[in-house]
Amino acid sequence: MLRKSPSSSRPSEPTERAKPWLWLGLGTLLTVVGLALILWALVGFLSRPPEATSAGLEPTIIRLTAPPVPTATVAVFIAPPTAAPTATSVPTPDLSVAPPEVTAGYYATVVETGGVGVTVRNGPNTSNAPITVAGENSVVLVIEGPTPGGAYQWWRVRLPDGAEGWVAGDFLSPAAAP
Repeated sequence: MLRKSPSSSRPSEPTERAKPWLWLGLGTLLTVVGLALILWALVGFLSRPPEATSAGLEPTIIRLTAPPVPTATVAVFIAPPTAAPTATSVPTPDLSVAPPEVTAGYYATVVETGGVGVTVRNGPNTSNAPITVAGENSVVLVIEGPTPGGAYQWWRVRLPDGAEGWVAGDFLSPAAAP
């Protein structure tokens, strides 16, 4: 049997020490190469031209202006009235005297009906329904008018019994109050 010498069974010291430095050197080299590749990719990405979608757009120009300065105005002082105006009453018409023509607010007499009287209607036209008949020479109070309707001018009147309706103006004559 052969015996191995102790020097041959043990590796030499320099080879054991060289292995850790070899792995450290390879790791450093791999890191430097990796960083160089990342830097090359980053430069390539950042230096490429912009996409075609933004090629047709133009920049927006914004002009900043100052707000307008308010102009000075002269204050106009209007003094309030010293006394409140009082209402002036409208003079009451004198109904004891007949006006020159048929007028609202005055009286009128039914005339020129041949003794038959005039038809009082519910509207200012001959197509409206009759309400009653005001006899010849009866006195009526004229409320409003004249209102055109058909061939006549119509007046709204109140009869002595309180009935109201429309009468053709051709059959009324101004009158004093009864």
